Amino acid sequence: MFVSLQELERHAVDFKIDIPAGEIEYDGHLKQATPLHAEGVVELTNSAIGEIQIRGSLRVTVESACDRCLETASFPIQKEFALSYYPVEQFQGGGEDEIDEEESEIAYYDGGGLQLQDILREVVLLSAPMQFICSESCKGICPNCGQNRNQQDCQCQVQPVDDRWTQLKAIRIAPAPQ
Repeated sequence: MFVSLQELERHAVDFKIDIPAGEIEYDGHLKQATPLHAEGVVELTNSAIGEIQIRGSLRVTVESACDRCLETASFPIQKEFALSYYPVEQFQGGGEDEIDEEESEIAYYDGGGLQLQDILREVVLLSAPMQFICSESCKGICPNCGQNRNQQDCQCQVQPVDDRWTQLKAIRIAPAPQ
């Protein structure tokens, strides 16, 4: 759904959409498992500079490989959002500047409006957990044989290694000069 700047100049645009699984491409790891339901409003809050504000909520379930055992795990995401967009011409960037929390909710658009699917994709990616774990009790895979320890315990004996002494083993004492 494309929301044009010309339409926003006349009136705010309400949206209530369901995007089927597979229609939005996230990243290589994340996959949409259920339809994404989103609703909210897009409005032009400052026509002089072209500021667009989007407020709404979304609900979706995504899947990814568990970071411990590599099995597929589901993650429900329910998020309310309020984002501000300015025309790219308003961006006076370059270099490294410190931004505050309010500025982190600002983005820029180029052209005559915004593509709503792109915005919803960003909200989902930013709402996804940093680490994908199927459950807190996940045992992961064995570092020796690769067996998923949630399915079956392996017989590997993992010996803890004390890395503190590794560097000292590399030091050779030269014989004393005579």
